[in-house]
Amino acid sequence: MPIYEYGCEAGHRFEVTQKMTDPPLTTCQVCELPVSKLISASAISFKGSGWYVTDYSNKMKPPSADEKTTKPAEAPKD
Repeated sequence: MPIYEYGCEAGHRFEVTQKMTDPPLTTCQVCELPVSKLISASAISFKGSGWYVTDYSNKMKPPSADEKTTKPAEAPKD
């Protein structure tokens, strides 16, 4: 269930775990003034294996100028 953050005009802020289908709260839990939903940053958590290897692997980077090595051409044998 999502966590919603609410705030009132008096400056009280609180979080409530609600279903998306639940009606939003209308009054502050502390002072009973009207509240509104606040917009806050969401948390992202990458779990499992594979996303780093496939998306950020060194294999996918083009070689840099330092890594490029060329061998001198060998002289043909007689």
